[in-house]
Amino acid sequence: MNRARVFTLFSYAALISTLIAGCSGSQPAAGPAPAPVDNKPAAQAPAPSKPAEPVTLTLLIGSTGTPYPATQAVAAEAEKKLNIKIKFDIKPDGTEGDNLVKTRLATGEMADILYYNSGSLLRALNPEENFVDLTKEPFMANLLDSYKETVTSNGKVYGVPGGSSNVGGILYNKKAYAELGLTVPKTWAEFIANSDKIKAAGKTAVIGSYKTTWTSQLFVLANHYNVQSQVPNFVQDYTANKAKYATTPAALRGFEMTSEVFKKGYLNKDFLATTYDAGLKMLAEGTGVQYPMLSSAIDALAQNYPDKVNDIGVFPTPSDNASLNGFTVWMPNSYYINKKSKNVEAAQKFIDFLISPEGQKAYMSKSKANGPYVVKGIKVPDDTYDGIKEMQPYFDNGKTLPALEFTSPVKGPNLESILIEVGTGQKSPADGAADYDKDVRKQAQQLNLPGW
Repeated sequence: MNRARVFTLFSYAALISTLIAGCSGSQPAAGPAPAPVDNKPAAQAPAPSKPAEPVTLTLLIGSTGTPYPATQAVAAEAEKKLNIKIKFDIKPDGTEGDNLVKTRLATGEMADILYYNSGSLLRALNPEENFVDLTKEPFMANLLDSYKETVTSNGKVYGVPGGSSNVGGILYNKKAYAELGLTVPKTWAEFIANSDKIKAAGKTAVIGSYKTTWTSQLFVLANHYNVQSQVPNFVQDYTANKAKYATTPAALRGFEMTSEVFKKGYLNKDFLATTYDAGLKMLAEGTGVQYPMLSSAIDALAQNYPDKVNDIGVFPTPSDNASLNGFTVWMPNSYYINKKSKNVEAAQKFIDFLISPEGQKAYMSKSKANGPYVVKGIKVPDDTYDGIKEMQPYFDNGKTLPALEFTSPVKGPNLESILIEVGTGQKSPADGAADYDKDVRKQAQQLNLPGW
């Protein structure tokens, strides 16, 4: 390479170095670099989030009486407090309703929550297979043990109560009693004498409402206080297949009562077509004077006939011995969670709310006390109905016993239809009792009870 080309190359290199150094020296000596220009539009504030959709639970319940409107009142509060909505599914009463419940369970179409009987009818539904075990839920501590026994199967608790306990006996129109100069009977003979006077006055002495089939059972079921008082081992022997209705005179007596009021012409002429609601109307208006019934009917009377509810009283189903005279007590029906529900957690929240003081307040706004409450801390209010106040001395004096269905798992499904036959003269009391003894055998064997 000649000297001229070498010089030229060095000259180019020096020039490039000078240019680079000049560019570096043109930067500012201090201060931040200018912010980059962002041509994107400014980000908008996030839109407010929509409230969460409520969880919808289905609840299967009957429409007779006040449990339905009372549960609706609780549901309205639960929707506000818990964002849980209740969709009600109405079932019929009596055997038809029982069959519907069993069918729904068998086909997997049961609602998320079921409102149904406590005691033996619950046990016949195989609760361990069909309902959620609530034994360890914290809210169970708020329930009386005497109630929990009625919703327990094999040591596990499955239900929570709807409303108060109530009694079985005879509802009567106090105004009509006063007009006819009658006093509350303490024996069956006195009851018959009163009924004769009522019939002679042109009124219905004993209201029959067999169109609502379950109402046919009251003379037999509410007579249990008298049975147990006379035969102290009846429950144990009956459960062990050692005692029968047909062969226990005190127990047979309820079938005889059912037959006698029909044969003596005490019932309203259309009693086979008369519904429970129509029976209550007769009682409230005084055209019918005595109604074998549960005291829960007083709450239904208050709902439909608020100006007449305090004209209604209640007395125990009379026995043949004036010294017995006490009430058979029913524990409240209960709410059960379907084990196959897809919303068990939400159902448990609803149940917890139901028996909370707030939930009970909502319930009681539509359903007043029919007897003592079984939720701890919930007291019968001072403004309770006069008919309920008449019950209090019996509770205070220990003149009460639980109904058979709460102390024995044995109860046949066809008692109401058998008693309609007895109560219409199609079947004798003895034959009806014998048929019922056969009916309970089927159920006891299904439950694998010892001795059957």
